[in-house]
Amino acid sequence: MINFRFLSTALLTLFLIIAVHPVQAQTEEPKEESLHWMSLEEAEAACEKKPRKIFIDVYTDWCGWCKKMDKSTFADALVLAYAKEKFYAVKLNAEEKNNIIFKNKVFKFNAQMGANDLAVMLLNGQMSYPTIAYLDEKLIPIQTMGGFVDASQFNMLLHFFGENAYKKKKSLDEFSKSFKP
Repeated sequence: MINFRFLSTALLTLFLIIAVHPVQAQTEEPKEESLHWMSLEEAEAACEKKPRKIFIDVYTDWCGWCKKMDKSTFADALVLAYAKEKFYAVKLNAEEKNNIIFKNKVFKFNAQMGANDLAVMLLNGQMSYPTIAYLDEKLIPIQTMGGFVDASQFNMLLHFFGENAYKKKKSLDEFSKSFKP
């Protein structure tokens, strides 16, 4: 036979232990699981203080592949770690209608191209999304590469530019064969 008084006392005690037990505060700082995206103006100012290369994700709001890169490529742990160490990451909406100031020049929306003139310049008029534009520490364009890039390929590209392999006259194909993440 069940002793209901004992059972109710045990349940009440268990409830009080759980309810009164202090919840331990999280002692670790939460890890940042995304890139720190900057505007081009912020990256330009940061580059003056601490020179780094910049990669610019040129996207549009309607671009499905751009959204896929956001969710997969730019969320990859290896990409995050290396990009945070060696690059400033910039998001640039190609269809930005507001003026953008870059290198003391004002770039306006170009209605004929349906894009901001900065995006037109960075993409050499080849308006394809997503496109990543890589700039050196002096804000000089190095290379522009269009199309979806998966995390492993993007990580390799970041290392190619971050390690200055492009300056050593090493081809991307040659670099990719010896690259180990």
